[in-house]
Amino acid sequence: MPRTVDIPVIEKFLPFLEPSRYKGAYGGRGGAKSHAFGDLLIDDALRHPGLRAVCVREYQVSLEQSVKRLLEDKITAYGLAKEFRVLNTHIETPGDGIIIFQGMQSHTAESIKSLEGYDRAWVEEAQNLSERSLTLLRPTIREPGSELWFSWNPRRADDPVDKLLRSMPPPPDAIVIESSYKDNPFFPDVLRQEMEWDRRRDVDKYQHVWLGAYEARSEARVFKNWRIEEFESPDDATYYYGADWGYSIDPSTLVRCRPEGRTLFVDYEAYRVGVEIDYLPALFDQVPRAREAVIVADSARPETISYLQRNGFPKMCAAVKGKDSVKEGVIFLQNYDIIVHPRCKHTIDELTAYSYKTDPKTEKVIQPPVLEDKKNHVIDPLRYAVESLRKPAARGLTW
Repeated sequence: MPRTVDIPVIEKFLPFLEPSRYKGAYGGRGGAKSHAFGDLLIDDALRHPGLRAVCVREYQVSLEQSVKRLLEDKITAYGLAKEFRVLNTHIETPGDGIIIFQGMQSHTAESIKSLEGYDRAWVEEAQNLSERSLTLLRPTIREPGSELWFSWNPRRADDPVDKLLRSMPPPPDAIVIESSYKDNPFFPDVLRQEMEWDRRRDVDKYQHVWLGAYEARSEARVFKNWRIEEFESPDDATYYYGADWGYSIDPSTLVRCRPEGRTLFVDYEAYRVGVEIDYLPALFDQVPRAREAVIVADSARPETISYLQRNGFPKMCAAVKGKDSVKEGVIFLQNYDIIVHPRCKHTIDELTAYSYKTDPKTEKVIQPPVLEDKKNHVIDPLRYAVESLRKPAARGLTW
């Protein structure tokens, strides 16, 4: 009878207790991703005597770069020294099982076959995993019930692990969890102080390091004039609303903002992928006072605007588009100091990621600058919302 111990599981990672071919945990520093997989590997080794696992990194010059020390500490903490035998290069587990530690760059198409009998492969710092390594690893781990685990701090959307596990749709039989320090009940005070310092002085760093947003390319970033801050709006505030429509895998969105001098406060958003037209009113009701407001919406779907006008949003109207309207609208937003409420997480994500096109070889911004047509599902309605402020005569609005 295999021995089991009561290994605590952070609530965020409870889905990992179910068998699944792919398990991925991504997010910012302090999100307990490595600890979650470390606990899971120790627990699996106890429950499945003879389990064979490989802990992988793209590059591993020495074992100091592996998760071996993390696993050793957990074996000690859970009082399992009699069940696990820690050796210099590997860890022996119950039932003649084994945990080894390897770098993928040391493998060839021939040598990777040595891992064919393994039941678990855990890729730590998976953001560094190359397409070549991923292509070698996936078909190699193929025992019945075998699993591939990935833990990483996102870097770029085109990194192989992100394309595999964060694309739409994800691969079959995948459990992918986003985690940050907010999900870690054991987040230490010393890291909290570091996090708060970054949060106050460097929004991009805070987003990338602590929340797991993609790394901002400062030269290519369109918006540098914003920050995250909690605020309350006065009762008599005048709000501006903008909406955009989802196509295929794109979201339908509604955003609310309030200008005050040269400051633009963004306090509410609605954002959902795959919303049928009948459910748009319920989605937009997530934004306070939307039914009584003028909502300037993407003009590409006049039938959707007409439907919403008939179903509780009578003041909805179409945005005015034309030559350079996107460029002019973006420049208008760039002239504000934008303050975003923390609850508007998709607005924060897009303000971080919205960028100009870059040369794929040099990563320099193409001249003259050209806006990327992505990460703009909240940016576009934000432009629409303030359209009447930018050129009131073009709309003739008198609401």
